[in-house]
Formats: sequence, C-alpha cells, structure tokens
Amino acid sequence: MDSRLLRTLRLGFKSLLLHKLRSGLATLGILIGVTAVIWLVALGEGVSYQAQQQIKELGATNIIVRSVKPPMQSSKPGATSFVVDYGLTRDDYDRIVTTIPTVKRAVPLREIRKEVRYQTHSTDARFIGCTPDYEEMNHLAMSRGRFLTDRDLNRVDNVCIIADGIARTLFPYEDPIGKSLQVEDTFYVIIGQTASRTPSAAIGGSLEGRDYNYDVYIPLSTLRARIGDLVITARSGSREGEIVQLSQVTVTVGDVSQVEEAASIIGILLEKFHKNADYSITVPKELLRQAEMLRLMFNVLLVLIAGISLVVGGIGIMNIMLATVTERTREIGIRRAMGAKRRDIIFQFLAETIVLTGTGGLLGIAFGFACLPGVSAVRYSLKRFPDVWKSLPATIQNLDPKIAPWSIVAAAGISILVGVIFGLYPAQRAAAMDPIEALRHE
Repeated sequence: MDSRLLRTLRLGFKSLLLHKLRSGLATLGILIGVTAVIWLVALGEGVSYQAQQQIKELGATNIIVRSVKPPMQSSKPGATSFVVDYGLTRDDYDRIVTTIPTVKRAVPLREIRKEVRYQTHSTDARFIGCTPDYEEMNHLAMSRGRFLTDRDLNRVDNVCIIADGIARTLFPYEDPIGKSLQVEDTFYVIIGQTASRTPSAAIGGSLEGRDYNYDVYIPLSTLRARIGDLVITARSGSREGEIVQLSQVTVTVGDVSQVEEAASIIGILLEKFHKNADYSITVPKELLRQAEMLRLMFNVLLVLIAGISLVVGGIGIMNIMLATVTERTREIGIRRAMGAKRRDIIFQFLAETIVLTGTGGLLGIAFGFACLPGVSAVRYSLKRFPDVWKSLPATIQNLDPKIAPWSIVAAAGISILVGVIFGLYPAQRAAAMDPIEALRHE
C-alpha cells in the first residue's frame, strides 16, 4: 500500500510538471491564501494584544474593595452623639497582600472631605491619604513638581499634592509649589500639582465615576498621624463620629482570568473577620465581558478571512483540475481499459490536487514567517516620511505582529483540506467517464 501511494504521488508530480506554468499559478493561489492567513492572524493578534492592554489599563484586572457604612447602627452613650466603627482595616490589607498569590499590587487609601485654605481662598476638597502606587494606578499626570515617594511615607512628612482644580481656585496667579496648604490647624507643604483631567464616567455602573480635579493627596501614614481614624462631623446640633481605617483597597491581579478567583478569596477573608456587611467588593465585570467579546470578535474575523482567502485559492485549484481532466480524457480511458478502478482514478487526481495545495501551503508558511521583518521594513520606510508617520494612529505605529502557532498548523491543515474538498469533484468526474467514450476522445 505504501509503495502504491508513493507511486501515485510520483505520478501526480510528473503530471503536474508537464504544465509548469499552470501548476505554478495554482500553487501561487494557495501560497497567497496561506500567507494571508498567517499575516492577518499575526497582525490581528498584535492589535488584539494592544486592545487587551488598554482594557487592562482601564481596570479590568482590578478588584475594588470599599468600606460601606452599615445601614443600622445603635447609638452610643448620649442622645446627641454616637460613634460608628466600620469598614476595612489595616489588618485586612495585610491579609489580602500576604494570602493571595495572584495579587501583583494592592493600593490602600483613606478618603475624607475637608475644607482646604490658602490665605483668603478656600474650597472643599477630597482629602486622600494614599501611597506612591496611587499615581500609576489612576494614571495621574504631573503638571508641576512630583508625586509621593516611599520616603514621604516613612518620614510621615506634612507634604501634599494638589489637583488642577484646587490649584486654580487657591492659586489663580501663583505657582503653588512650596506654598503651605491649611487643613484645619495643620499645614501641608505643596510638592506637586497634577494636570487637568476630564472627569471619568462610571463604566457600566460597576466602577464609580470620579472628578480628579479637586483632590488633595497626602501620605497615608501622615493622614493617620495628623487626623487619625476617628472623624467627628457636626450636624444640626448633633455630632456623629466615624472610625474608619481604610476607605478603599484596590487589588490588581496578574491576568483577567484571575480576577473572579481572587475576588472570591477576598470575600472569604473579609467575611471571616467582619460580622457586619461593612464592605463591598466590586469586580469590573463589564470590562471583563468587553475583553471576552473583543477576543471573540477577532477570532470570528480571522476565521472569515481564512475561509475567504483559501476558498478563492480552492476555486482556482478546482478550475485547473477540471481543465486537466478534460485534457487527459484519453489517458483516463487507457487506464480504465487496463484494469484501473474508479477509486484508483479518484485517488490519482486527489493526490495531484493535494500535491498542489500541500506545496502551496508549505511555501505559504515559509512566507508567513516574513511577517515580522516585513512589518519592520514598512515601519522603517514610513519613518523616513515624518509627516506621514505622525499622522498614523499610535496603534499602527506601535503594532507588533505576533505569529500564533495555531495559525501555522491551521493554515497547513486547511490547505490540505481545500485540496481534498475542491479536488473531489474533478476526481469523481474523471472516474465517472465511460472507458470506451474516453478512448475515442481526441
């Protein structure tokens, strides 16, 4: 059987070599199709990777754990004042960081509404005690000065960073760097100013919309030392106190697929040490669904492209094989007269078709590996025209194709499959010929 197969393939090669140009053009169609599949998949993977990174930057790998004031609290001694102790603790933060191995970063913060003053100017601000990682996590850009450092936290320095809206309100005509900002009886030296930023809208209702232009950032250790965990608020003749150690902890995991599992573990940890439901865990499911939908869209698009490219090549193969069957009618008749069965004729023409598509597939794979140097060459050429290069979007400028191993295997397999599918009809047509009529053919 093996020798018969080899003999049939050898005969197929010889038959195809009799018409080198026609066979070469047929092979070229499959070559272009396979190369197009590999290139498009590689480019698609590169674009998809950039899109995934952008979605991650929006917070798809973040888990937001917030302190929530319980709806019902009993009053402490005194009819006009009481203190509520609730929310996340520093021990909760330590447990999350040390217990969950997939956590790459956890950013704690304490948030209080305060009036800030400078000379005769004053405004309400969101007073935030945080760590240096807060800047990167929220994509803050500095307009002047610098953001917090670990040294500021360790020294418990009275320093602060003000947002653009605070700077325009309190320092309309001055550079705020080096000035002192007053909060109650404490003064904080301004070491930085963040750039103006458009307020962020809530994403699908799962993440809170925020205006970063009226924030004041101080070291978390400084807030604890100067203000403490207890905050007293006077309202209509009564006083209410809240003891909150941390307002929020934003946990970042390594990959989108790890978000749900990490959120479940955080829920178990907090449930064990919190008798009341004084916390909430927010998972950006809308972003996760968007990431999953994006992958699905790219996969569907690539399948369609692969199908169209190779179907076109397959139609060309079928057309050539039908012409070949017509030209070799007398040969088919002679083989049938000498005892060849219909399945032998079918196998012969299928073998020739598979040789064509297989050769085109292998050459297409070889050209497919030229995707990376090809894109680099195009990028280098475009950089020689600065105006054209600057007009291109960042996605195109930074595009880095990623050849997917599955695309190579799929392209090779599909090229063989195309040969079988599109070669079957010509082969059956050849096998169905009447031997006597075929021998009479001139």
